[in-house]
Amino acid sequence: MRTVGVEEELLLVDPDSGDPRAMSAAVLARAARAAGDQEENGTDSGNGAEGGSTAEAAGDADDVFEKELHEQMLEFATQPQSSMAELAAEIVRCRAEASRLARETGCEVAALASSPLPVQPSVGMGRRYRWMEEQYGIATREQMVCGCHVHVSVDSDEEGVAVVDRIRPWLSVLTALSANSPFWQGRETGYHSYRSRVWQRWPSAGPTELFATPERYHRRVADMVATGTILDDGMIYFDARLSPRYPTVEVRVADVCLEPGTPVLIAALVRGLVETAAREWRAGREPVDHSVSLLRLAGWQAARSGLTGELLHPAGMRRAPVKTVVRALLDHVGEALADHGDLDRVEASCAELLAHGNGAQVQREVWERTGGNLREVVAECVRRTQG
Repeated sequence: MRTVGVEEELLLVDPDSGDPRAMSAAVLARAARAAGDQEENGTDSGNGAEGGSTAEAAGDADDVFEKELHEQMLEFATQPQSSMAELAAEIVRCRAEASRLARETGCEVAALASSPLPVQPSVGMGRRYRWMEEQYGIATREQMVCGCHVHVSVDSDEEGVAVVDRIRPWLSVLTALSANSPFWQGRETGYHSYRSRVWQRWPSAGPTELFATPERYHRRVADMVATGTILDDGMIYFDARLSPRYPTVEVRVADVCLEPGTPVLIAALVRGLVETAAREWRAGREPVDHSVSLLRLAGWQAARSGLTGELLHPAGMRRAPVKTVVRALLDHVGEALADHGDLDRVEASCAELLAHGNGAQVQREVWERTGGNLREVVAECVRRTQG
């Protein structure tokens, strides 16, 4: 069974005002001290799943948590899991640990894909981040957005490229399901996932054409790096890519999700998409050859509408009701979900989201109920981050 790992980026905020706080260095230092205490006492953090994580986490807090581009952000990575129940438990545990560490350093964590309140982002220290700031200017400084990345194991680069080619039409649906960024710099954006629009400012971000072979994929990556426009292959920000570090396909289209159960849904769907695509490849079925232009439009529509309007149906790239498109996704991956034992969980989670709303809808409901009070929006999101 394919393993799945999740990376989540969280926002560090003031516990009283909700304003983003540049506290990641302090939180990471606290995590390192906690890990040192555990090692000295001969204990661990209770994360005993086998295998390395997407960040090679061994269970210690300083391995699980990582710095991000901006000092107002904190990232964690789970270990790869075969069971969605175990993945769900680890996400809850990591979020709770992040919250504890943040509180011990005077802040809170919020699963917000963008800050509802105005902020002057602080770019982190280090040669890489400073290079990005010099190269991309304001785009780097404004890139304080939090995503959810899902890694799914593949057997080879050949299988991985076949998967990347075949999952392209469905990725916009994941953006709609995960949408959690309707506010930006104190303003209502009119989008459900404004994070995804900000993310597109990177020159290497977005959907890709068909690659067909690993050789073509790697040649494209090498050609992009050779332009000098990006620093290295770690800055290949395709919607779906071969991980430069692990034998996985990494899908990068989701907002960080408000409720801890939603990233589990996204992870299960991504694994279903990967497995379905691999089966299609082995059966000799060719990928759908939608143009990059159409895929960009599908991503835009998902960011704009979320779960409240219409999406572009992956089959023909024409508008269709959200429920119709989500149903099409579930039908597409249904056999793989059933084989992994995930079908009932995914069906129930999708029904819950469609009935009660995703993070963007929750934020807007609080905003409307409180007369446009964005501090109350942040406070509610802090409360919901741990479920």
